[in-house]
Amino acid sequence: MLSRRDTLKGGACGLAALSGLFAPAPLVARVNDPVGFGAAVRPPLLESDADYANAIRKYCSIVVPEGGLIWNDLRPDRATFDFAAADRVAAFAMNSGLRLRGHTLVWYGVMPSWTESLTSLSLAQDELLKHIDTVVSRYRSRIDSWIVVNEPLADDAAAFDDLRPTIWQRAIGIDHLAMAFEAAHAADPAAKLFINEYDVEYTGARFRSRRKALTALIRFLLDRNVPVHGVGLQAHLRGNLTIDVEGLQQFAAEMKALGLKIAITELDVIDNKLPADSAERDRQAAQRAQTLLAALSDGASLDSVLTWGITDKYTWVPTYFKRADGLKNRPLPLDENYAPKPLMQTIAQFCTVPGI
Repeated sequence: MLSRRDTLKGGACGLAALSGLFAPAPLVARVNDPVGFGAAVRPPLLESDADYANAIRKYCSIVVPEGGLIWNDLRPDRATFDFAAADRVAAFAMNSGLRLRGHTLVWYGVMPSWTESLTSLSLAQDELLKHIDTVVSRYRSRIDSWIVVNEPLADDAAAFDDLRPTIWQRAIGIDHLAMAFEAAHAADPAAKLFINEYDVEYTGARFRSRRKALTALIRFLLDRNVPVHGVGLQAHLRGNLTIDVEGLQQFAAEMKALGLKIAITELDVIDNKLPADSAERDRQAAQRAQTLLAALSDGASLDSVLTWGITDKYTWVPTYFKRADGLKNRPLPLDENYAPKPLMQTIAQFCTVPGI
């Protein structure tokens, strides 16, 4: 008898033949479904900073590990799975009564160097399926949603198959996307499975092309009965770009027609080019989020809104977008002292935020 992993190795053709066995179950939006709010959390801070942990408990209903579930953290070598950091977040979520999202099973970023040896079709399929089956099975019933595939499109994508030249794309081809979703669904049929992308929010030819490419890729997968349940938009909102309201409304309507909800997965406002005055900067940051969330809500139902961090005290933004005037960045819904900012009030217009 074939194992679950052997069955899934059949690739896209084999997966299509198994559509009856692994039939996707699109999560049809209900009008009264609550939209959860949450944040990405850094595992060490949950133990070292009590104010940080308390803020997560106060304002969030869902958390996602900022690290701990990516390949580089989980797989120091081919024979090892290191779940220490992920288990800490899972325990915190369970003890705090929070839902937990997994991030991420397939991503080109921060891959361990040993995976460069996975050059043959058989080796790549075996390792990808082993990884997904092991990780998703471990957190079955504890992680209720997964970012299965993160950032699959090339930066200048114009078509559904303009994909990044990842390890999996080079060795397996586009079939690795279906394989990943099918493997995650087989390991936990109750989990909601998302595909996640960035830079689809703005006006301009590049962003419009990426939005169309993402739509086409989702249709390509759904047409093959791949169990994609929702689409994630990262929404790292840049202060110098204009949000494409009409384009987002159209995208949201298309997702709704496909039976998919939209999750905002990594919201923050990159404020290096916003005004120096903190009150005005906070106002403009909140307005950008308002524009995005209103446009998407006009066309579809939101699944959830997660920010990439909860407080300005701990954020990735100044690593890449430090302000020229030397002032500290203010990208998140709580300031450095954990006080709510206008961005949090805006989020609360679209989500159930426990502390607001």
